[in-house]
Amino acid sequence: MIDTAVSGVLVLDRDQTRAALPADALLAAVRTALVAISRGDASAPPRVAARSPHGLLGAMPGYVPQLGLAAKLVTVFSAVTAGGHGAHRGIVAYFDEENGRPLAVMDAETITALRTAATATAAMIALARPGARRVAVIGTGTQARAQLGLIAALDPVLDPALDSVRPVVGARDRGAAERLVAELPAGSATTVEEAVRGADVVFCCTSSREPVVRRSWLGGGAHLSSVGGSDGPEFGDDTLRAASLFVEWRGAVTEPPPAGAWELQGADPADARLIGAVLDGAHPGRRSAEELTLFKSTGHAALDVAAASVAYRVARERGLGFSVDL
Repeated sequence: MIDTAVSGVLVLDRDQTRAALPADALLAAVRTALVAISRGDASAPPRVAARSPHGLLGAMPGYVPQLGLAAKLVTVFSAVTAGGHGAHRGIVAYFDEENGRPLAVMDAETITALRTAATATAAMIALARPGARRVAVIGTGTQARAQLGLIAALDPVLDPALDSVRPVVGARDRGAAERLVAELPAGSATTVEEAVRGADVVFCCTSSREPVVRRSWLGGGAHLSSVGGSDGPEFGDDTLRAASLFVEWRGAVTEPPPAGAWELQGADPADARLIGAVLDGAHPGRRSAEELTLFKSTGHAALDVAAASVAYRVARERGLGFSVDL
């Protein structure tokens, strides 16, 4: 329950937002949001965006029962960071669902990165074959870093047999991969292909405009997660045809980018299964050990609500941030 006695709007900077998103609580909230989407309980219109010559400004309001009401304003600009990666910058505002009062404003880039990593991890736990051990993370930017951090934080939750998992990082820029693994518990690979071949789970976290993972590199029974590709496809049509497809929402197939996925334009909506239905027990998910499963994430406002609800509660409990009158 929200403490209505607290006055003012809580403001969290980037570090405070990150500190207010413990992995276990975030994963639980994201699962709640995904199930709500699958049941039709979440309220969230397709993302809209205003485009400039250099990027876009997207707006994503949403409501999820048990989690609350929030809205994200986020810019997506290519090659704007020091490392040349794209970035998602902006704010997330969290509101009292009963009276509409703004409760908190927090960093959107952190919210986006961590809720996306949590969503991909929830899908992996639901879809990867039992005993999956080798994990590859493709990319070296903000999203790859968030995914590696979450895997490290949740190893015991994923599977008791995975207490020694050390993900392999694959990237086109080996120097960037080496710098990333020097900071995080992961090993590096010379090429993307080397990282993908033989992997049980592949997390594709890039800003590529063309496929970075080939169907021929993916072994039988692998699970592929694609959370990037804001400006183009991360995988090709042959991979899509060979895989069982899972998405956060139907609009991933039916809506054009930036709301829908580049890779799924023209696909049959009937082929896309909701990951929330798997988490809810309404769909079996993986059907065999040799099945190739594919989770394509486009992001959804309900997931921002999930992360914002956790950040607000934890920040209040821990005394993070400062309040302003708005």
